[in-house]
Amino acid sequence: MARKIICLEFFGKDGTMRIVKVSVIFFVCACVVLANGCISGQQYNELKLQNDTLNKRRAELESEVETARLKLEQLERRLEAANSKSGIEVDALEEKVAALEEDLERKKKLIASMQHQLLAGPALPVELSTMLEDFAKGEEMVSYDASRGIVKFKSDLLFEKGSDVVASDASAAVKSLCGILNLEEAKQFDIIIAGHTDDIPIAKPATREKHPTNWHLSVHRAISVLAVMARNNVTFERISVRGFGEFRPIVPNKPNKKGNPQNRRVEIYIVAKGI
Repeated sequence: MARKIICLEFFGKDGTMRIVKVSVIFFVCACVVLANGCISGQQYNELKLQNDTLNKRRAELESEVETARLKLEQLERRLEAANSKSGIEVDALEEKVAALEEDLERKKKLIASMQHQLLAGPALPVELSTMLEDFAKGEEMVSYDASRGIVKFKSDLLFEKGSDVVASDASAAVKSLCGILNLEEAKQFDIIIAGHTDDIPIAKPATREKHPTNWHLSVHRAISVLAVMARNNVTFERISVRGFGEFRPIVPNKPNKKGNPQNRRVEIYIVAKGI
């Protein structure tokens, strides 16, 4: 089975400041290997066209993200300034902020439900899944989701705060994982490395020079894990990286951008070759 994962994250660019996040997965299969058939060339071409279209739209939406961020910052500054006064303007701004937060929370719940359904692809072969389960049991920083073929590393144990340098003991754990991924049972699969952060802003100027935003930090951490894998003979052709910053939390962050350690993580997806 070939599985295509396309993740689009964006803020809407209309007057209501809509915030939407969409996750889409295409399953391109040889009539789903489990069924021992195959899809037609026309079906494959149609899926590829949809993929190309979505990638183009993703680039457009990423530009819209920054525009929406500026608008949100302007609204927050207006509200902060208005708080020193009283009257209709404060009430109106508070209503806009409350409506935005309510709409965002509703969409997050919907997206989480959609993402769970879309990412719940077929399980890995029993032999490979068993090896990954045993690996996770022996590593404090690792968990394994057998239903989705995902190995998760806790970022707090992989990296120092604000850093993308893989810690030595974490590097040893990644090396052990590579030993599994280089076995014959795993060579038919590729690897997607996805970095995630919590919502604590990057404060230190020296850190911001290297990682201007949490988005940058999440990507840079994924690339650092890729480098460790490459040093341990996992070929570049099998690996891709993604960074989602603070925008894919698995649990709520604390109020006022105080973060949550559970959201600081690196996920390694094991997917069919050639996506």
